[in-house]
Amino acid sequence: MQWTQGEFIVTCDPEKQDLEVIHGFLSQSYWAKGIPKETVRRSIRGSLCFALLHGDKQIGFARVISDLATIAYLGDVFVLDEYRGRGLSKWLMECVSAHPDLQGLRRWMLATSDAHGLYEKYGFTALSKPHLFMERHNPSIYTSDAEQVVTTDRPKTSSG
Repeated sequence: MQWTQGEFIVTCDPEKQDLEVIHGFLSQSYWAKGIPKETVRRSIRGSLCFALLHGDKQIGFARVISDLATIAYLGDVFVLDEYRGRGLSKWLMECVSAHPDLQGLRRWMLATSDAHGLYEKYGFTALSKPHLFMERHNPSIYTSDAEQVVTTDRPKTSSG
């Protein structure tokens, strides 16, 4: 899928996803600070991704994790600082919302600490029944101590 608005393009073409730009932004973000490049690479491979381009330069990103039938999680949405204030995040969200594989889903989810106003324009609200939701959250997963715990504390499996 591809959308064009003047000199800007939003595309889902995996070849247009610039790992250096995406990792560079995410590794400094409040939600994924320190994320390893290989983790970003794997997250892109396992998601429906939207690259916001100015010419050939990636200037924004969004990814959707979904079964493409019932639920979607929107994450890692950003527009580089020098391109903010031009309505590009709204347009990026319009493109995400318009993708044909993401129509008719029962539930969309996301987590944000600072962009509630943007997402409310696309139908997102606070959880109506937060008591129904649970999470496993490790905010320090990208620190070396946390990664060692995750690696060494996996349950053992038996074959047979």
